[in-house]
Amino acid sequence: MRTKGGLLATTRRLLADRTANFAVMTALCTPVALALAAFAVDQGALYNERRAAQSIADLAAITAASNINNAQQAALTTLSDNGITSVAVQQQGATVAPTATKAVIQVTPGRYTGITTVAAGSRFEAGKTPYNAVQVTLKKQGTLYFAGSIMAPPTIGTSAIASAQPQAAFSVGSRLASLNGGLLNALLGGLLGGNVSLSVMDYNSLVSADIDVLSFTDALATQLHLTGVSYSDVLASKATVGQIATAMANVPGLGNTAKVALQIMASSATNSVKIPLSTLIDLGTVGNLGIGQKPPGLNVSASALSMLTAAAALANGSNQVAVNLGATIPGLTSTTLAIAIGEPMQNSAWLSVGGAGTVVRTAQTRIKLNASVGIGNGNNGNGYGNGNGNGNAGVNLGGGVKLLAVNLPLNVEVAYAEAKLTDISCPTGPSSIQVSIAAQPGVVEAHLADSNATGFADFTKPQSFTNAEIADVSLKLLLINLSLIQINGSSAFSITNMAPTNLTFNATDIANKTIKTVSTKNLTQSLTTSLVNNLSLTVSALGLGIDVTALLGTVKPAVVTVLNGVTAPVDSLLYNVLGALGVRVGEADVRVTGATCGRSVLVQ
Repeated sequence: MRTKGGLLATTRRLLADRTANFAVMTALCTPVALALAAFAVDQGALYNERRAAQSIADLAAITAASNINNAQQAALTTLSDNGITSVAVQQQGATVAPTATKAVIQVTPGRYTGITTVAAGSRFEAGKTPYNAVQVTLKKQGTLYFAGSIMAPPTIGTSAIASAQPQAAFSVGSRLASLNGGLLNALLGGLLGGNVSLSVMDYNSLVSADIDVLSFTDALATQLHLTGVSYSDVLASKATVGQIATAMANVPGLGNTAKVALQIMASSATNSVKIPLSTLIDLGTVGNLGIGQKPPGLNVSASALSMLTAAAALANGSNQVAVNLGATIPGLTSTTLAIAIGEPMQNSAWLSVGGAGTVVRTAQTRIKLNASVGIGNGNNGNGYGNGNGNGNAGVNLGGGVKLLAVNLPLNVEVAYAEAKLTDISCPTGPSSIQVSIAAQPGVVEAHLADSNATGFADFTKPQSFTNAEIADVSLKLLLINLSLIQINGSSAFSITNMAPTNLTFNATDIANKTIKTVSTKNLTQSLTTSLVNNLSLTVSALGLGIDVTALLGTVKPAVVTVLNGVTAPVDSLLYNVLGALGVRVGEADVRVTGATCGRSVLVQ
């Protein structure tokens, strides 16, 4: 019979016996170890799966940013090419959960800014136009190899933002249809502050010569003794027109005639006013490149004459130029021009490199033309002469009325023309590049009247106009001989259509530097003719108290006929003066000299 002590002894022996202890512990721990191993395998697989999903989201964002006009389809194609063929598209504001067989993608275009002063999380603005970036958010259900029976598969979420910086170099400005060497010499001489004497051949060479703007900036850096700087650093400086013309002459590849013409202008420029170069050229992100570097695939060039006249206008500190053309205009015995050039609008250079939203504008311009129309001797087919005589003989109109003189006091104001880059796309690569420009011509207002001389160059206020002396006549009545009766009058004309027109430049247009013109409206009559036909006249008998209003019935047709005889040369003069200054009446000339769709890169 066992005793109580024997039982205790047996228990002690059992507890003290360590035989097969490892096997017991292994049996107890194996399930836990297997569970931990399964968890580790699942976590490792989920980590790799998330990395793969992030890589696909990155690729989808890069592809979408490169095809921003068809971003969603580009992203879906990228997912399909990388094995994710079943995808649900989540729209903005909605929530869609992924399933075991279907991933969820959301493609959000917007605008990205790389400005370092903006917080990283705020640099992308969803939905903001014009688009230059795309955010792709990808959600898919993760795969659990061991834990699927005890827990729901987690959702893997990834996001990527890619931005492409398409850029184009474009300008809005002059396209001289014809050149008058004397007019351009007088005009540029007034702007440059010196005497310019170039031939029409010289000017033609400058019109046809294209200046590589980056090479010009390189030469300008040498002129200004700037080393180890970027293009933007050079453009942040100031230079005189003489320095600008010298730098243009030093651009490699320039024809000899154009080179010599620029050197002559540089030596003739006595205007010492230094202009901020940033008001002439804005290179955008290209400006971050160091001097001597060139952006791949982007040509930035400008007409030599257009660049020089734009610089001369900016340097004209008084904002006014007076030109006396004498009797050089057919039909006019004397002609004087006063020209006022407004300050360019802020943040708008004459030539710019940038993406969608970039704007270039011409300057607002005023022209005052005072001319005496030749009458009396000679005949131009209208019976009133062509001004080849001394202009004093007058023309008998019958009834004792004699037309002694006719004047043309013409005032023209052209508001700035604007070109806005609205889109750059490469649907199938660089060869398919298209640049869209919204162009708006400068609105023109013209008055046949006298204007207030003191407010001529003040562009902050509209001009005021009063009746001008249009003609002088004499009247012989029985015993009274009125030797001088003044015919006063005024007329106004304006183009008011303000709607911009969209211009599209393809790869061929860009390579050929094609100029495209947009008109405010079609002008069926010349500017001056419209003014003359709307002329309203009054008569002043110089305080004699005699009613001679009936004279107007005889005088007005004669005055209108005389003025109509000089409308063609006056119109030509106005168009060429404005064209030389980079603006046109009711028209805007736009040229894109280079464009690139840019390389799409991840930014977040």
